[in-house]
Amino acid sequence: MNMTAPIKATRLRGERVTLAHGGGGKAMRDLIEEIFTDVFQPAGDEDQARLTSDALREAGAQLAFTTDSFVVSPPVFPGGDIGKIAVCGTVNDLAVGGAKPLWLSAAFIIEEGCEFDLLRQVVASMQAEADKAGVRIVTGDTKVVERGAADKVFVTTSGVGVIPADRHLAADQIRPGDVAIVNGVLGDHGATILAARGDMALNTDITSDCQSLNGLMEAVLAVAPNTRAARDATRGGVASCLNEMAAAAKVGIVIEETALPLRAEVKGVCEVLGLDPLYLANEGTLVMFVPEDEVDAALAAMRAMPEGCDATVIGRATSGPPARVIMKTLFGGQRLVDTLVGEQLPRIC
Repeated sequence: MNMTAPIKATRLRGERVTLAHGGGGKAMRDLIEEIFTDVFQPAGDEDQARLTSDALREAGAQLAFTTDSFVVSPPVFPGGDIGKIAVCGTVNDLAVGGAKPLWLSAAFIIEEGCEFDLLRQVVASMQAEADKAGVRIVTGDTKVVERGAADKVFVTTSGVGVIPADRHLAADQIRPGDVAIVNGVLGDHGATILAARGDMALNTDITSDCQSLNGLMEAVLAVAPNTRAARDATRGGVASCLNEMAAAAKVGIVIEETALPLRAEVKGVCEVLGLDPLYLANEGTLVMFVPEDEVDAALAAMRAMPEGCDATVIGRATSGPPARVIMKTLFGGQRLVDTLVGEQLPRIC
């Protein structure tokens, strides 16, 4: 008896994208239907998504909207791929503002010659992460460009969410005495991408921290409703986040080097290459400021979830000097943690 699994019928010819797949004809329709809409299952076949939600009817609720493009190299890396990071990045940009993410769009710039199997992996990752985060991918677009005009596939995602009427998270709400918390270890994503590129012959088991944080934010806000602000520490790392927040609030921020959660492997990569882990990108780590009397509740809520099991206090806001971030070092000194000049590692997300 032949127990071989049946081969799934495919409308696509060959193994790679050609310029015909961007030409508006049958080849393009086959690509869109087989790779994208068969997975995302959008409602209807119009040029726009038509959306309703009870959350929009709440008096005083605000609509939150964000957009981001992803050009990460390589497109597949330990812990994720460009599809997963596209969903996580957009969900997190909404969540750290207190929004409940609802809907995403996804646009793809595909290079001629890109493998269908890579596209299938990217799309499957996007749908899996969207399901996990409780959001829907409702509309999108594809374009095919000549070989060499892109690098396999670039993804642009936009997200819409709703901020409940009683939430007012913003960096300018931070006050002296507020406590800075991170939900996990720092620099994993940046170190992972660097190792995955293979340029430095680095041998490491680090994986990206790529994850959606909307569930974590909801858990924290339920027990620490006076949370001041949060930022996801992507390009530029925690250092850039802290500088942006200090400038917006016109406060000083002091962090403790001994409190920074860093893996030994990340420290080792940084030491070998002369990098500062405070500037390494993260894709599942946020910085949050909460009033001192809500710190314990916020930490407990974070640590109860996989996304926040390594949550810790790293510092606090002070009255001065304003718009400065200072780190107390291991040796009892102090150093300025300035805004990143240039880019430690391009195409990180």
